[in-house]
Amino acid sequence: MNAYAFFSRDFPCHSGSIFLQDGDTAYTYADLERETARYARVLAGLGLAPGERVAAQVEKSPQALFLYLATLRAGLAFLPLNTAYKQGELEYFLGDAEPRVVVCDPKSQEMFQSLIAGKAGVHLFTLGERNEGSLSEAAGKSPSEFATVPRSGDDLAVILYTSGTTGRSKGAMVTHGNLTSNAETLRLHWRVTGQDVLIHALPAFHIHGLFVALHPLLLAGARILMHRKFDARVILADLPRATLLMGVPTFYVRLLAEPGLTREACARMRLFVSGSAPLLMETFDAFRARTGHTILERYGMSEAGMITSNPYDGERRGGTVGMPLPGVELRVVGPNLMPMPFDMPGDIQIRGPNVFKGYWRMPKKTKEEFTEDGWFKTGDVGTWTWGGWIAISGRAKDLIISGGYNVYPKEIELALDELPGVEESAVIGVPDVDFGEAVVAVIVPKKGSVIDPAGVIATMKEQLANYKAPKRVHIVEELPRNTMGKVQKNKLREMFG
Repeated sequence: MNAYAFFSRDFPCHSGSIFLQDGDTAYTYADLERETARYARVLAGLGLAPGERVAAQVEKSPQALFLYLATLRAGLAFLPLNTAYKQGELEYFLGDAEPRVVVCDPKSQEMFQSLIAGKAGVHLFTLGERNEGSLSEAAGKSPSEFATVPRSGDDLAVILYTSGTTGRSKGAMVTHGNLTSNAETLRLHWRVTGQDVLIHALPAFHIHGLFVALHPLLLAGARILMHRKFDARVILADLPRATLLMGVPTFYVRLLAEPGLTREACARMRLFVSGSAPLLMETFDAFRARTGHTILERYGMSEAGMITSNPYDGERRGGTVGMPLPGVELRVVGPNLMPMPFDMPGDIQIRGPNVFKGYWRMPKKTKEEFTEDGWFKTGDVGTWTWGGWIAISGRAKDLIISGGYNVYPKEIELALDELPGVEESAVIGVPDVDFGEAVVAVIVPKKGSVIDPAGVIATMKEQLANYKAPKRVHIVEELPRNTMGKVQKNKLREMFG
C-alpha cells in the first residue's frame, strides 16, 4: 500500500497525542493528518501523474516533514536534496530527475529560478524554516481532508542520490514497500512504543533523519523533540524528557566532551543508537562508562535502509554492526561468490524487502550492482565474527564517511583537477576524532605553478557541499603509484593520516 497509508493506519487511536514538539509549538497526530492533507491538496492540484517527482532543498522544520509525507500521500516521488549542495550539483540533480515540483528556501529562490529556466511545466515553491514561503501559504488555504492516493509496494516513493565512484551521482529508487517493511522491522526490533520520546537532531534530507528516525515513531504514535541542529549542551538538557536518541558518532563524541553527561542525566533514556559512520571503540567504551548505557550500532545505506543491528536485548558488541535484521539476508563472499569463513573479510551482499528497485535511469548500472541470483552488492567489505555479528572492515568503493555523510573521492578529484596549476590530485579519508574521517586532498602542481592550500579549500567550498571540501590540502612532487601506475592511497593515508 501507499507508505503514508501504512504509517497513518493507527493515527485515529492517538489523534490527541503529540507527534512533534518544535520549541514551544506542538503538533498532534490529528494536526499531522490535517497538515499533510493540505500539502497533498496543493500538489494534487497541479495535475501531476502518480510517480512524478517533487524535489526539495529546504531547511529542517515541521513543514519540511509535512511536505515529505504529503508527497507520499499524493502518490508522488520525493527527492530530498542536501541543504549544502551548491548550484552546480543541483543543476545535475534537477536535470537528471526532472521533477515537476521544486521547493526551495526563500533565500534560494533566485538561484532556483535560473536552474529551472526553460524547463516546461515545472512549478517552483518556497518553504522557509519558520513556516514562511509560497508553499506553506498555499497549504494554509487548502482543505484539511485528502484521500490518500493508492500505490503498490513496488511503486517509486523516494529517489535518494548517492555519490558515484566515477563522479556522477546515482539516484537510488526506493519504493513504498521498501519504506514500510523497514519501518515495521525497526519498530519491533528497537521496541518503539507510544511512550517513547525521540530527540531528533539529524538532518531531514538524509535516510537517517528522514526514514530511520521518523517512520518507526509514526507507526508507534511516539513523540519527536525536534532540534534544528546538534548542540551538545542543548541535547544534554533535553535528555531528562526523552527516551531515545539516534545519532552519528560525532554526536556521542561531542556529548562526551560535556561534563554534564552523567548516569543521572541519562536516567530516563531507554536507547542510544549510532549509525551512518563507524563508531570508534574508544567512544563506545567511554560512553558506557560515563552513562551506563551501551550504544546500539547498526548498518544501513540509501539503497537498502537498515540492514543490520546489534540486538536490543543481549550483547551489543563494540566494533560490530550486529546481525541481519529480520527479513534481511546477508552474505560475505569472496571470488566467484564463494562464502567466506568466520574472521575472513569478503564483499557484503544483501537481499530482502528493504532493498531498492534500482538506479534511476541507469539500467546498466543497476544490472552491474546485482548478482545473477538477485543479491545487491553493497560495495562494503565485512567479516562474520563469532556468534553471527558483522564487522565492517572496509569499503570496496573507496568511500569516505565524514560526519555521517558519504563522500566519494572521485567527485572531488575531478573538481580539483580543473583548478589552475593542478597537474593531478588524490583525495583520501583520514581518522578524525570529531568527524570519524576527514577529507584530505593531496595535489601535484604543474611545473612552475604554486598552489595555495587555503585558496584550494575556499574554492572547493564554493563549488561543492562543505562536507565534501577538503579539511586539509598537502602539496607533493608526485603521487605514490604501484607497478601498474595506480595511485597507492594507502601510502598517502600513512603519510598524512
